[in-house]
Amino acid sequence: MKIKIGIACDHAGFKYKEKLKNYLENKNIKVSDYGCFSLESVDYPDFAHKLSKSILKNENSLGIQFCGTGNGINMSANKHQGIRAALCWNSHIAEQSRLHNNANVLTMPARHLEWNEVVEIVETFLSTDFEGGRHERRVNKISCN
Repeated sequence: MKIKIGIACDHAGFKYKEKLKNYLENKNIKVSDYGCFSLESVDYPDFAHKLSKSILKNENSLGIQFCGTGNGINMSANKHQGIRAALCWNSHIAEQSRLHNNANVLTMPARHLEWNEVVEIVETFLSTDFEGGRHERRVNKISCN
């Protein structure tokens, strides 16, 4: 199965989203872009919700999103049952979010990372699989149904 990645951002993350889209497409990864589409000020929840819905509908395998600190867009994504968005600012946190928490959305703070850090975090997130085992029980307790 070929992986499909949805990406989203607000205005603070626009430049990194655009760079990441090109980076992933050059690696032959299918990318769906849920915005935003310029540096004009926007509301991050609008884009987090579109991305999250695409994952819940199985249109994308995973999501990657940016905002200034990562907090707002991450909180918005996590309002969706079944979305486990992880705010990651280094590759170790990205690895652990996949390995132990089965994160399906990677959130990054665009105003606090350099491009080389973004690439390292993304590569780690995409190459790490969920460990399962004792972590499965914990992940199953995250949703409040």
